[in-house]
Amino acid sequence: MPWIEAMLRGERVFARAHPDGRLALDESARVEVRYKPLGRAYRALADNLHVEPGAALHSDDACRLEQPAEAPARKKASVHGVPSDAWIAYTDGACSGNPGPAGSGIVLVSPDGKMHEGLEYLGEATNNVAELTGILRAIEWIPSDARAIVVHTDSQYAIGVLQKGWKAKANQELVARTKRIVEARGARLVYVPGHRGVALNERADELAREAIQTRAKRRAMF
Repeated sequence: MPWIEAMLRGERVFARAHPDGRLALDESARVEVRYKPLGRAYRALADNLHVEPGAALHSDDACRLEQPAEAPARKKASVHGVPSDAWIAYTDGACSGNPGPAGSGIVLVSPDGKMHEGLEYLGEATNNVAELTGILRAIEWIPSDARAIVVHTDSQYAIGVLQKGWKAKANQELVARTKRIVEARGARLVYVPGHRGVALNERADELAREAIQTRAKRRAMF
């Protein structure tokens, strides 16, 4: 099955396609993509891919065959300072307009490697509110007996107001509430660049956008 060049949120990718150029969708309306020919495989929602008329098709062997990225394997030893028994979270916020309809997406990975997902529609809000709410919900949903929590976010703003001492000029109540739970549970926030092919960050973004589209709230279940 060949590959076709497409755009994914401003980034050029290679997407699985049929010989006639139609995207090859799986049962969940996702398409296997790669950011570069020999790069890691990911899955993206077909609705987030744009194929221009006459886009170039490439042969099946143009990209190395790998399994699409899932939840990262958890090692027994501590990796890069992350305890082996930590709960890992990836959170993201989305906003259609700023302010506008907003949503938060959350991906949680338990110490045994199992992945759990949640989302929340927030109504009219700003992107910063959506980012903060994603972090808040992730920590709230992680079981109370978690020994360690590491939250990945692509929001420098959230990390700044929650752990770097930045003064919050807006969203002060939400910032204070989120900061309290971050400190109470000893959570660590880690910056991850957005829209750069980090699989679980991309998934959190998809969930945030799904929340806006469906106007739904779905708590991560264990």
